[in-house]
Amino acid sequence: MASEHVQSILKVLPDKPGIYQHLDKDGRILYIGKAKSLKKRVSSYFNKNLSSGRTRVMVQKIADIRTVVTQNELEALLLENSLIKEHQPRYNVNLKDDKTYPWIVIKKERFPRIFYTRKKIEDGSEYFGPYPSVKVMKAVLELVRQIHPIRNCKLNLSASAIEEGKFQKCLEYHIGNCLAPCEALQSESAYMHEIDQARKIINGKLGEVKRMLGERMKEEAAAMRFEQAQKIKEKVELLEQYQARSTVVNSSISDVDVFSAVVDAQFGYVNYLKVVDGAILHTHTLEFRRKLEETESELLALAIPELRRRFGSGSKEILISHEVGIELDGVNIHRPQRGDKKRLVDLSIKNVRYFRLEKLKSIQITDPERHVERVMEQMRTDLRLDVQPRHIECFDNSNFQGSEAVSACVVFKNGKPAKSEYRHFNVRTVDGPDDFATMKEVVLRRYKRLEQEGLDLPQLVLIDGGKGQLSASLAALQELGLSKTIQVIGIAKRLEELFFPGDPIPLYLDKRSETLRILQQLRNEAHRFGITHHRNRRSRSMLSNSLERIDGVGPKTAERLLRTFKSIDRLKQAERQEVEELVGKAQAKKIMDHLLSNEES
Repeated sequence: MASEHVQSILKVLPDKPGIYQHLDKDGRILYIGKAKSLKKRVSSYFNKNLSSGRTRVMVQKIADIRTVVTQNELEALLLENSLIKEHQPRYNVNLKDDKTYPWIVIKKERFPRIFYTRKKIEDGSEYFGPYPSVKVMKAVLELVRQIHPIRNCKLNLSASAIEEGKFQKCLEYHIGNCLAPCEALQSESAYMHEIDQARKIINGKLGEVKRMLGERMKEEAAAMRFEQAQKIKEKVELLEQYQARSTVVNSSISDVDVFSAVVDAQFGYVNYLKVVDGAILHTHTLEFRRKLEETESELLALAIPELRRRFGSGSKEILISHEVGIELDGVNIHRPQRGDKKRLVDLSIKNVRYFRLEKLKSIQITDPERHVERVMEQMRTDLRLDVQPRHIECFDNSNFQGSEAVSACVVFKNGKPAKSEYRHFNVRTVDGPDDFATMKEVVLRRYKRLEQEGLDLPQLVLIDGGKGQLSASLAALQELGLSKTIQVIGIAKRLEELFFPGDPIPLYLDKRSETLRILQQLRNEAHRFGITHHRNRRSRSMLSNSLERIDGVGPKTAERLLRTFKSIDRLKQAERQEVEELVGKAQAKKIMDHLLSNEES
């Protein structure tokens, strides 16, 4: 319930775009957000049931609300971004600048140099990047230097110094990498023309540069300057080779930004692709810690303006993986459904998933506890549990043509098998192939015994089967008074449907999700363990019946022999003295004679 002060603020909020700040009783900023309508967005925190527990906790702490009205939503986006960076509120995702990535810089100086740096200095120079991959950045620089003769020395090429002849041509001139502007062998206008063309390459506008070079090549050839024409042709071939390596879709897709997002229980990831002439110019992925269970759409709305600002993008078209409720002036934001643009979004999604997978692998190796915590929290979220399922048990039934009914129980602790705690159950009270009654019996026996022995109960029980098996298991837990202590769900094999008690609609998890992978592993392990036990039991039963057909051998004698020798073959190979020690001389003679006579026949 909002305080009187907060209620009075809510009544006078404007129906205009802007940003809002939630503050606690000590004046600390809890959260900063943007809105198309401040009145609707801020009031929604207090007028609806909030699904996120963290959001409910934050709302309970709100003692004051501040707002700033903006002209449009774009201004609100930019203001929200800068304020989050300045104040780093507890409940906002973090937007951190990655200042260690390399940039390509065109230095602001006479006869500008082009080189790479990791420090972005506000000195009027042009910066391109950042480049997440040093390899890609160096490939671009190498291409520029192969095509355009640009100096790499640090000389101060002032007009007066050149006129006074203070400099001499260096090795770079003699090998053709520089045209010696230091000795006025190249004019400033001609040098700046090379810089302009290099800038286009860095910006990914390879088609424009190719066309210009092609025209120059024809001009040189027409003027019978074939050596110069050949050199230009080699530059065109270099461009084509580079373009062939980097083009991923139709080159008619001239200048677009591509964004995609994925989330798990604790983190969100947003990937950005800068595509020019069908080639990827930049790729970058941001990682966010989800503070208020932000969705993919919400993370995209935060990341799009931030990444466009960071990479200096002015693209008029943005492709997205999820719908976002933002508008940027003069920019077309849409979610493609087919064609080359859809393939670009799919590529971005592939990149962001790969980035997440690599992060998770790294965490699993370097910080196993954090990995387990993340997986358990993801399972808690996916399966709508109140607690993390650190201890899970799974049941599977087996029978052979309605007989020899058995059940298996496997145990997972922290997402891993605890094989010493696996158990088999020979069904006692059920006659015939009644899978529901079998499931009720074994679940009842399992948890009645755990309670009697004071052992830990699982947080989650997985039943291999559909609604019938689930209902039988729930009945057993209710009989024990454990239905509110232990969560039970069923998994059906055909479509991997997850059934919850009282919910007629099954849950379908993403086929790639870790939660589903662990549940499948549990189900498969229970099936394997149960089938192995069932086969062994059937085999023992058949062997026992075979021995009981021998005159004078009863069930107890057969059981004693099988417990010692395990199989008929081993019994045949045993020394008679060993058999006599178990059953006596008379019975041992009958058994061995019977086995030998069967072997001869």
